[in-house]
Amino acid sequence: MPYLSEFLTVAVVHLFAVASPGPDFVMISRNILHSRKAGLFSAIGLALGILVHVTYSLVGIGLVISQSILLFSILKFLGAGYLIYLGYKSLRSRPKFSVRNEQEQQNVLGAIAAIRIGFLTNVLNPKVTLFFLALFTQVISPDTPKVVQALYGLEMSTMTFVWFALVATLLSHRKVKERFSFMQHHLQRAFGAVLIALGIKVALSSSK
Repeated sequence: MPYLSEFLTVAVVHLFAVASPGPDFVMISRNILHSRKAGLFSAIGLALGILVHVTYSLVGIGLVISQSILLFSILKFLGAGYLIYLGYKSLRSRPKFSVRNEQEQQNVLGAIAAIRIGFLTNVLNPKVTLFFLALFTQVISPDTPKVVQALYGLEMSTMTFVWFALVATLLSHRKVKERFSFMQHHLQRAFGAVLIALGIKVALSSSK
């Protein structure tokens, strides 16, 4: 295969990026406190977000965004605001007092809501925009056919889902949840604080 070497490079670079702790990981860790399904649906949202980044990278919009101070700033502050909003909601979470309450809490975050949170967390992250810009301009050759580049994007979207689905499954394992169930409320607030900190970091970041 003429593009096998390039494909493997893209796959490895993306895997290291997706496995690095960041807003996506914190968001998944937060959402599995509702239920494993919430975590898995959030992973689907992240994968759909990757397809958006791939699409605008293929048509060259990523370069436009990175070079425009206004567009990059809009994306940056939208992303920062969304992370801070999620963090604020987590900080306002209330402790559970009964099994009934726990079941109700788990049902709060439905499939559509979980997908939406995953999607927006990924799409509104300006660092992901810059990552895909670098990937499509420095790693992937401009001579690589668009169809092949689209296949690279599909692989990255699939691996994003697989990775975060694995994370959600492991973190929501019964033994893990039992060990941390007594401090679930504190974890929710801790994740909220981390999300707010990440939002502030994003707001202060630059395109350079």
